[in-house]
Amino acid sequence: MCPDCRRPAADCVCKQSRALPKSDGVVRVSRSTKGRGGKTVTLVNGLALDALALAQLGKQLKAACGSGGTAKDGVIEVQGDHCELVMQALQKQGYVVKRAGG
Repeated sequence: MCPDCRRPAADCVCKQSRALPKSDGVVRVSRSTKGRGGKTVTLVNGLALDALALAQLGKQLKAACGSGGTAKDGVIEVQGDHCELVMQALQKQGYVVKRAGG
């Protein structure tokens, strides 16, 4: 059962109406420390995935890097400076990846 429209999962109408975030087809990987008390995180932007798929991909990336993190608001955050590992993991899955922010 879908929790939103209360229909069986196969007949769900609300997942069809949910718009995916706009993307130009390029996944951007960057490093940031702003607003985190000096801690470094790796950010993954530009994925046109719904929240469930984004969380699943975030889990795979965190496991590949051996660290924690989160997936929220269309952005995956992996704790630590793992830009190269994240880029390699995404390229293996067929994404077009670019390093952003230096």
